[in-house]
Amino acid sequence: MESPAKVKTIKKFLGPNYDVEASNGHVRDMPKSQMGIDMEHDYEPKYITIRGKGDILANLRKKVKKADKIYLATDPDREGEAISWHLMTALKLEDKKVQRISFNEITKSAVKESLKAPRELDMNLVDAQQARRVLDRMVGYSLSPLLWVKVKRGLSAGRVQSAALRIICDREEEIGAFIPQEYWSLEADVLCDGEKKPMRIKFYGDKKQKLTIENKEMLDEILQKTEKEEFKISDIRMGERVKKQPLPFTTSTLQQEAANALNFSTQKTMRLAQQLYEGVDIKGNGTAGIITYLRTDSTRVSEEARGTAAQFIAAQYGEEYVLVDERKEKNDGRIQDAHEAIRPTDITLTPTKLKESLSRDQFRLYQLIWRRFTASRMKEAVYETTNVKLDAGEYRFSASASKVKFQGFLTVYGDSEEKKEPNTLAKNLSMDTKVSLKEFDYKQHFTQPPAHYTEASLVRALEEAGIGRPSTYAPTITTIIARRYVAKENKNLYVTELGEVVNHIMKEAFPSLVDVAFTANMESLLDGVEDGAVKWKTIIRNFYPDLEAAVTAAQKELETVKIEDEVTEEICEHCGRNMVIKYGPHGRFLACPGFPDCKNTKPYLEKIGVVCPLCGGDVVMKKTKKGRRYYGCSNHPECEFMSWPKPSGQKCPNCGNYMVEKGNKLICSDQTCGYLMEKPEQSEDN
Repeated sequence: MESPAKVKTIKKFLGPNYDVEASNGHVRDMPKSQMGIDMEHDYEPKYITIRGKGDILANLRKKVKKADKIYLATDPDREGEAISWHLMTALKLEDKKVQRISFNEITKSAVKESLKAPRELDMNLVDAQQARRVLDRMVGYSLSPLLWVKVKRGLSAGRVQSAALRIICDREEEIGAFIPQEYWSLEADVLCDGEKKPMRIKFYGDKKQKLTIENKEMLDEILQKTEKEEFKISDIRMGERVKKQPLPFTTSTLQQEAANALNFSTQKTMRLAQQLYEGVDIKGNGTAGIITYLRTDSTRVSEEARGTAAQFIAAQYGEEYVLVDERKEKNDGRIQDAHEAIRPTDITLTPTKLKESLSRDQFRLYQLIWRRFTASRMKEAVYETTNVKLDAGEYRFSASASKVKFQGFLTVYGDSEEKKEPNTLAKNLSMDTKVSLKEFDYKQHFTQPPAHYTEASLVRALEEAGIGRPSTYAPTITTIIARRYVAKENKNLYVTELGEVVNHIMKEAFPSLVDVAFTANMESLLDGVEDGAVKWKTIIRNFYPDLEAAVTAAQKELETVKIEDEVTEEICEHCGRNMVIKYGPHGRFLACPGFPDCKNTKPYLEKIGVVCPLCGGDVVMKKTKKGRRYYGCSNHPECEFMSWPKPSGQKCPNCGNYMVEKGNKLICSDQTCGYLMEKPEQSEDN
C-alpha cells in the first residue's frame, strides 16, 4: 500500500503471516526535466523511477521474493490503481501470484473481507489515470514555458487550474461591472386585541401581486396611503412544512461544510480526513480507520451501514426517528458512484467516545462527519406553520411563524437557521381580531454584487461545472494560491494582477483550454475510459494536434513581440539610471537595470491619470500584501484616500462626488446618490 500510517493500522489486523509494506505513494512517473511522452510512438509515456524511491523499491524486491502471494492494496480509485500497476512493473511481478484488493474503510472486517475477494488489476482505471496524467503533462509542459517568456519564470498553466482561474476572473469581472439598484424594506409593528407586545408584519405588495419598493418616492406614497387605512386580517393559513434530512458527505460537500462550519481550508480538511481514514489509536479498541474513503462523489451507503445506523438511532433516539424512505441524489451523469459516501466506519463510536483519542481538529472534523451521517439516516423535521395576510387599503402586509412539531434529524444536526430567533405571532389570531398600527419601520438598501468566491463556493462551482474530480479540488486551489494568481483574504479569493495577466494570455492564445465546457467534457471522456467505453490513446490523439497548433501559433506571435522591460521616468537614487518595470511574485515592481551591481527596487505605483478627490495628488494603483488591487493616493499616509473600484476623472453632476468605473458605466461613489452614466469612449491617443 502507499501510506506508512495505513501499514501500522493493517499490520495489527492481519497478524504474523502477513508482511505489510508501504511504497510511500507513487514509485514511477514521467521525468521532470522533459515532457516525457514519446510523440512519435503513439504518445507513449516514458516512466522512470522517482528520485529517492530506489531504496524503497530495493527493499520491496527482497520482500516479494520471499512471499507466497502478493496483494496490491493501494487506494480504491484511479490513482491507487495506477500505483499498483506501476508497482507490478517496477517490481517485475508479471510472473508472480499477484492480486489486487481494495477496501472502502480501514477496519479489521473490511480488510479481511477484501482478502476473501481479490481481483485482477483494472486496466480501465489505470488507463483513465494515465490519460489524465498525460493530458496534464502536455498542457503544463507546453504552456508554462510560454508564460515564462511572456510574464516571468516559475509560472504554470494547467488543464484544471487554468479553468478554475478563469471562473474566479469571470466572477471578479462580474463584481467589477455590477451596478447597485436601490430598494426599500417596509415593516410595521401592529397591536392586536388583548396583546401588549406588538406583532411585526412585512410589506408584501398589493392585493394582486408582490411589489418591490424601488425608491423613496414609492415608499412615501405607500406610507401616505396606508397610514389613513385600517389594518384588517384577510387570511390565516395553518400548515406543515417538512425539512429534508441532509445527504451524507461527498468530498466536495465535506470540504464546503468544513470551510463554513469549522473555517478549514480544503487542504486542511483533506489532510485531517486522510488521518481519520488511515487509522487512529482508539483507547481500549486498538488502531482502526474511523471514516470511510475520503475521495468520493457518491452519496450511496452500504446495506450493512444502513442497518447498523437504524439500530443505533432506534436505541439512542427512538424508533420514530429511523429513516424509512430513502432520499436519493439525482445523478446527472457526472457522479462516478465508485465508492460510498464519507461516513463513520462504526456509528456507535460517537464523537464523545473518541474525544480523548483525537486531536482538537481531528475531533471537530469527525464530529461533523458523524453528525451528518447520523442525520442522513434519520427522519425529516416537521414544522407547524402559520401565515397571516393583513390588508390596509389597496396594500397587503404579511407575517409568518413556524415551530418545530417533530425534531427528526435536527436532534443531531441543526443549522444556523434553526438557531435564529423565531418570529412570533399574536396569540389567538382570528379573522375578527382587531389590529391597530403602532409604527412603521423602513430602511434603504442596495442590491449587492455576486459574492467573491471562497474555497467552499469555488469547490461547489467546480463540481457543478463538472471540472475536476474529488481528488483534484484541494490541489487545484492550493496551486493557484501558491502561484499567487489568487489571494485569500478573510476566506474570500481575489484575483491578483499576476492572475489577471495569466488568465488574459490563456484566454487569448488558448481559449478552448480555459473554456469551462471544454474542461468538463474532457472529464467525461476520462470517465468513459474508466468505464471501458473510450480508449485512452484516442483522447490523446484527438487532443494533442490542436494543442500543438495553438502553441506554435502563440510562439510565433510572441517571437514577433520583443519582450523588454518597460523603462520609466523614475530615477534610481543609488546610481542615476532610469528604473524599469519587472514582474515579481506579487506583480509588478520597479528595479534598477544595473542589477547585479545595483540591487535597488521600489514598489511600482502606476498613475491612472486621475487627481485625488481629497488632496489633489495623483491616484495610483496599489496592491494589498497578498496582491489584491486597489486605488489610493500617492501622498499616502498623509492622505487616506482609498477605493476598490477604479476612480474616474469625472465628478458626479448630481452631488459632486467622484465617480468610479463599473464595466462600461460610470457610477457615483456615493451609493445613496446612485447617479449613473455611460463611460465616455477613450480617444485613440489615450
